Amino acid sequence: MTTTKNSKKVVLAFSGGLDTCYCLWHLVKEGYEVHTVFISTGGISQNEIDKIAERAELLGSTKHHTIDAQQAIWDEFVIPLVWSGARQLGEYPLLCSDRYVIVRLCLELCEELDTKNFSHGCTGMGNDQMRFDLTVMSLGDYQIIAPVRELQEKVDKVRDYELECLKDTPVDINQASKRYSINENLLGITISGSEIDEFGAPTEDTHVWSRPRSEWPEETLQIKVKFKNGVAVSLDGKSLQGPEIIKTLNERLGAYGVGRHIYTGDVSLGLKGRIVFECPGIDALLIAHKALNDVVNTKLQNQFHQTLANRWAELVYVGYFYDPHKYDLEAYLKSSQSNVTGTVTLQTSGGSLLAVAVDSDNILQDDSAVYAQSCDWSPSEAIGFIKLSGQSTIMSQRIRRKQG
Repeated sequence: MTTTKNSKKVVLAFSGGLDTCYCLWHLVKEGYEVHTVFISTGGISQNEIDKIAERAELLGSTKHHTIDAQQAIWDEFVIPLVWSGARQLGEYPLLCSDRYVIVRLCLELCEELDTKNFSHGCTGMGNDQMRFDLTVMSLGDYQIIAPVRELQEKVDKVRDYELECLKDTPVDINQASKRYSINENLLGITISGSEIDEFGAPTEDTHVWSRPRSEWPEETLQIKVKFKNGVAVSLDGKSLQGPEIIKTLNERLGAYGVGRHIYTGDVSLGLKGRIVFECPGIDALLIAHKALNDVVNTKLQNQFHQTLANRWAELVYVGYFYDPHKYDLEAYLKSSQSNVTGTVTLQTSGGSLLAVAVDSDNILQDDSAVYAQSCDWSPSEAIGFIKLSGQSTIMSQRIRRKQG
């Protein structure tokens, strides 16, 4: 591992939660010059961002940095996610993927500060350590310092130990240590802990963006999403930047309870992880895009699309965000979006969301052939097609009847 003259300078990815607060405390205690950095990926208020900076300074950060990464999240993750329609195990739309941009931007700061030391607060149990470490190893020659993971080799009750270490600091750590662990970003919100971890029914307290039924508005909501080459560019005729599109959809559809899910996934290191997650905006974009994509692309394109989506989701979920294979898949995805231009109308009365109308000049439909109404071929041509396309099936069953 390359060393530099600034061997005691380190960049710490700092969220302000218990684990990264412990990391900062530990690194300062070890004599490091710690540059904390909060990568803002959306979902939290400016007031909370200010509190994170204050917490870093109180715990001894040499300098705290805040970097806005919302546009980067849109460009590097949301666009290919929507193109692919990918959901891990058919359910989870990879809301954890802000981690890759967080690491990339932290490493850029390492270069600015002339240090090869990068620290994170991942544990030795979850998938995030794969996402963090593989990204670091892929993007350069850096020293990874993971105080919480190292701590797990020394003590049994890590959380209790961290709280004990931090109890005499000026930071109220208990404020960040509630019943649930809640992670918010532009993409959505994940909730874990308590009965969720124990595979019980989540309580009303776990509703954050997607409101419970008792709060849904009475009137039906419709939203028109316009796409250009597969990228959402406006809502209800108003042009918006990508992050604003997601924020607006999160707010408007979250009020109707849209976007709430429960997901159980296989952690890379062998555990089962269970979360509640809410992503009204991402759900809306995926539903709208699929409705448009399916009617403008060919049968063969649409059949291959699902195979590719599963592969893309697998790579991104595990940690291979910067693998060349992922870029190969995205090159195909981009090509497949050349005709995905049009407007989709989404509708909800609460809970579920439907794409109720599609308007595009590129819909693959002949004016003289409308499904279940009219066609430009004869009944005899249809019968011939059925016979020829099913010939192998017909013959195989004929042989089985003779054998039986």
